[in-house]
Amino acid sequence: METATKPNHIGRKISRIRELRGMKQETLAEELGISQQAVSKIEQSEKIEGDKLEQVAKALGVTKEAIENFSEELAINYFNNFYDNSFSNSQGTFHPNNCTFNPLDKVVELYERLVQAEKDKIEYLEKLLKK
Repeated sequence: METATKPNHIGRKISRIRELRGMKQETLAEELGISQQAVSKIEQSEKIEGDKLEQVAKALGVTKEAIENFSEELAINYFNNFYDNSFSNSQGTFHPNNCTFNPLDKVVELYERLVQAEKDKIEYLEKLLKK
């Protein structure tokens, strides 16, 4: 019994990585200095020359090897494990708001800094008017 192996279709891997990064073909094309149609052609290609692959990898923010070794199954498994481990405590219960700080405190802190900045501007302008 022979098992069929999937070909190492680099173009599909580029397409999937681009999608996972939330990038449109137009954006990738702009990064590479080519047309959107050229990006579409790259994503349809089974093989891509080394220099072009290096440029695409840089534009996607990954390494050439990351594209070559990309596996949809491994990526899904990685994100599932990351999600499971990030939002659970020792009892294994789900905590979606696992913050290490109080978000309201941060909002208040930002507001106070903005108010202080405005007070400083007013004080500076009043000094200028007195001169």
